[in-house]
Amino acid sequence: MTWLRALREVVRSGLTIEETRLEPLLALRTAVGVAIVIGPALWLASPAYAASAALGAYSAGAATFQRTWRPRKVIALGAGVGLALSTFLGYLAAGRLATFLPLLAVWAFAAGMAWAVGSTAGIVAATTVGSMLVTVTLPTSVGRALEHAAVIALGGVAQALLILLFPIRRWGAHRDALADALAAVADYARRLRHDPTAPFDPEPLMTARDAAAVTPSQARTRPSVLHGPRGLAERIRPVVAALADPDVGAPADGPGRDRARELLDAAAEVLDAAAGAIRRGTPAEVSPGSTDALRVDEEHEVLEGPARQAAERLVELLGEALEIARCGTRGRTPAPPGPADAQFLVRPTMFRLVPVVVRAVRRELRRDSPVFRHAVRLAAVATLGYLIAARLPVGHGYWAPITSVMVMRPDFHQTYARAVARLAGTLAGVALATGMVRALGPDAQVFGLLAVVSAGLSFTLNRTGYAYSQCFTAAYVVFLLGMGGQGWEQTVPERVVLTLLGGALAMLAYVVFPAWETPRLPGRLADWLAADGRYAAAVLRSYAEPTREHHADLRRALLASREARAAWQETYDRARQEPVRPRGLTSREAEEAQEALKGFDRAAMLMESHVPRDDSRLVPEAERFAEAVEADTAQAAVDVREHRNPHWARVEEALRAWEGATAGDGSPVVRRGAAMQKRALEALATAVSRTPLERDVGSAREEQRVRAAAATEGDGSGSAHRGG
Repeated sequence: MTWLRALREVVRSGLTIEETRLEPLLALRTAVGVAIVIGPALWLASPAYAASAALGAYSAGAATFQRTWRPRKVIALGAGVGLALSTFLGYLAAGRLATFLPLLAVWAFAAGMAWAVGSTAGIVAATTVGSMLVTVTLPTSVGRALEHAAVIALGGVAQALLILLFPIRRWGAHRDALADALAAVADYARRLRHDPTAPFDPEPLMTARDAAAVTPSQARTRPSVLHGPRGLAERIRPVVAALADPDVGAPADGPGRDRARELLDAAAEVLDAAAGAIRRGTPAEVSPGSTDALRVDEEHEVLEGPARQAAERLVELLGEALEIARCGTRGRTPAPPGPADAQFLVRPTMFRLVPVVVRAVRRELRRDSPVFRHAVRLAAVATLGYLIAARLPVGHGYWAPITSVMVMRPDFHQTYARAVARLAGTLAGVALATGMVRALGPDAQVFGLLAVVSAGLSFTLNRTGYAYSQCFTAAYVVFLLGMGGQGWEQTVPERVVLTLLGGALAMLAYVVFPAWETPRLPGRLADWLAADGRYAAAVLRSYAEPTREHHADLRRALLASREARAAWQETYDRARQEPVRPRGLTSREAEEAQEALKGFDRAAMLMESHVPRDDSRLVPEAERFAEAVEADTAQAAVDVREHRNPHWARVEEALRAWEGATAGDGSPVVRRGAAMQKRALEALATAVSRTPLERDVGSAREEQRVRAAAATEGDGSGSAHRGG
C-alpha cells in the first residue's frame, strides 16, 4: 500500500462511526462518580482540588470501559492508585528539568511496556503519564503533593464504590462473550446450508475461553449458566462442519443434502435461542418445527455412514443447548464431561499477577518487539514534546505530550487514525465548549455541571469512535479549566495548536522508529504452519490410539493452533494497512497461503468431529501419517521463515503407503481427511514457492501491481465514464 492510500485509509478509519451497542446506564453511573467528587471539592476546598478529583474520577471511570474480564471496581481502584502515584512523583520532580525529564522518560517507557500485559494495561498506564504531565503546573510542596494525590485516588475509590453499590449487568461482559460464541456457531451452521465449505473464524470461541478464566473468588459468584455452554459450542462446531461437508458428510445433493440442511437450520435456531437466553438471563422458546427436525428416525433416516453419525451426535449436543434455551438462568446448566479438577479456568489474582507481568515484560525486552519499540517511542515523544512545548510562547505546554501519549499505539494504523480523530474531535469539542463558555460567563458551579455532562456524553460515545468521544472529552477539559478561572481565549487556541503538535510528533515518531508488521509475515506464517501440523498430528494419533492422554494433547494442540492463527491474522491485517513494500511474502502470496492453511486446519477439524472413543476400532496407519505431517510441517516452517521452498516428501510417502494398505480403515473420515490435508499442503507450497528469478523480481512486481491498483482507484470514475 502506498503512503497516499494509507493516509486516506487512516482518515477514513479515524472518522468512522462504529456500530455498537451503547451503554447509557454505565455512562450515567460513571458520570455520577465524576459529579460526586467535583461537587464536594468545589464546596469544601477549591477549584484546583476539584480539578484533581475530576481527573482521578474521569480517568478511573474511562478505564472501566476497557474490555477486561476482571471486576470493574478492581480496574477503577487500580487506575486511581496509578494516577495518584504518578501525580505524587511528578509533584516531587517537577521543580527542575534535570529531575522531571528522566522521571518522565522512565515512567513513559514503563507505560509503553505495559502493553506486554494487554491493551487495557497499556491504555490505563498511558493515562498515568498524562496525569504526571498535568502536575507540572501545580505547587510542588510535599504536603500539597500528598493532598492532590489523595484527592485523585479518591476519584478512583468513588467509581469503585458506585460499581459496588449499583451493579449494572453483573457478569454482563462474560455473558456477551459466551452468547457471541454460540451465535457465531449458529451463523456458521446457517452459512453451511448454502456453502458446505464455508470458513469459520474461531475468534469468538477464543474470546469466550478468555472470559471463562476466573479467579477463585469470581468462581464462587459466577452464575451457573456461564459454566458449561462454552464447551458445548466447541463440540458443536466440528460436528456441523462434518455434517455439511460433501466429502465426509452428507451427499452433495438429493434427500441426504436436504436432510442436512434441515438439521443445520434447526441447529442455528437452537443455538441462537441459547445465546439469547444466556445474554438476557431469561428462557427462550424454540419453534416446534426445529424440535421435530432434531428427531433421528431409526427406520426412515436418509443419512448414512459418517453423515448419520454426525447427525446423531449433533442431535445429542443440541439437546443440551435446548435445555439451556428453555431454562435461561433458572436451574443449573449441565456441565461438560471432564476431570473434577478442571471445573474452571484459573486467572491469577492481582497479587499473583506480578510474576506473570514480569515474565510478559521480559519476553518483550528485545529490539524487534513492537511493544519495546512502542515504549521507546513513547518515552522519546513524551520528553521531546514537553521540551518543545516549554519553549513555545504558550501556556499549558503539557497538552502536546499528553496528546502524543494518548494517541500512540504499538501499530501504525491505530496511531495515525487516533491522531486524526483526536485533532478532529478536539476542534469540534473546543468550538462547542467555547461557545457555551462565552454565552454563560464565568461561573464555577455551572462549569462543573457542564463538565459532568460532557464526561457522561464522552463515556456514552466511548465505543462509537475515538473522534466522537474525544469531542466531548475536549469540551470536558475546557469546562474544567473554566471552572478553575482560566479564560477561554487563553486555553482554546493553545489546546488546538498543542494538540496538532502532539499528533504530529506521534506520527513522526512512527516513521523514525517504526515497528512494521510486514517483515514479520513469514515468521507468523511459519508459526501457524507448525502449530497446525502439531494439531493435525494430535488428531491423527487420537485415531491410532484413542486414549485420554491423546485427547488431552489434541485439546492443547488445538488451542495453540488457534493462538498462532490469531497472531498471524493480527499481523496480516496490520500489514495490509502499512505503506511498506512487501518483504518475503507479497500480499497475493500471503492471501493464498492463508487460504491453504485454513483448508489444512479445516480438514483436521473434520477429522476431529469423528475422533473414536476408547472402545472404538483403531486406525494404526494414522500414526505413521501423523509423524510424517508433524515432521514435514516443522521443517516447512523453518523453510518458510528462511525463504526456502517447502516440500512434503514424508507426507506423500506415508499417504501412498496408507493407500496401499490392505486392512480396512477404522473410519473412512480420517482417510479422506488425510487426502484433503495433502491437497492443502500442496496449495500452500504453490503459494509460497518461487524460482530464483521470481525471488528477485517478486517484490518489484508486487510494488507495480499496488501502484497500478492505486492509479486505477484514483481515476476509476473517469475510466468508468469513458467505458460507459
